[in-house]
Amino acid sequence: MAWNLDSDRPIYAQILERIQRQIVSGEYAPGTKIPSVRELAAQAGVNPNTMQKALSELERSGLVVTMRTSGRVVTEDMEMIKQIRKQLAAEQAAEFVKQMKELGFQKADILALIEQETGGEEA
Repeated sequence: MAWNLDSDRPIYAQILERIQRQIVSGEYAPGTKIPSVRELAAQAGVNPNTMQKALSELERSGLVVTMRTSGRVVTEDMEMIKQIRKQLAAEQAAEFVKQMKELGFQKADILALIEQETGGEEA
């Protein structure tokens, strides 16, 4: 089944973000082998060259490491994974706040809405 990718942004960037999310959420645990370029390209419904570009970028960032005999694996650097997770969360929060302000919400309104949606539960 093809991944849900939109045409508004570069496909490789969307793939890169998806795999980052899979890593920081634990779907791909530290040290886990990443499926091959061809396997991932088939899953995503994209050209293998596009997938290769996204995986190369993940390698450059250090989140994915190539092992000579076993292919690509997720880094075991938990600090890096936590840092990227925090960065992605901050980007999501900033985008949410921006959209809420565009709708006319003030800080107190946004916080109240979050409180209502989470039922006051602690993270």
